Amino acid sequence: QVQLVESGGGLVQAGGSLRLSCVASGRILSTYAMGWFRQAPGKEREFVAAINWSGRTTYYSDSVKGRFTISRGNAKDTVYLQMNNLKPEDTAVYYCAARTVLSASGLKNEYDYWGQGTQVTVSS
Repeated sequence: QVQLVESGGGLVQAGGSLRLSCVASGRILSTYAMGWFRQAPGKEREFVAAINWSGRTTYYSDSVKGRFTISRGNAKDTVYLQMNNLKPEDTAVYYCAARTVLSASGLKNEYDYWGQGTQVTVSS
């Protein structure tokens, strides 16, 4: 089993920055692709960013491209989401996810493990 724990959420003003972290425990995740998704109240969970097992390939949704950066820690069991120039529409619960393959994906149904989420609130 794999456990994912997110941290780093909080309240920030528009234009500010936050860095989310996701620490994995359990089985070795060095060969797993990871992703970040978010869900705002009354909306479906949507793709934010994904990274392959090596960290060399990344994908972003159009809404965050150029503002957010996904990366992996050296031990590959931690994934980060650096969020800059935050906007009120970025307000959501952010979820970390892992899939037991090497390649990244933007499809939530292709992920096998999920964290509990961390709240990000951006005030205008």
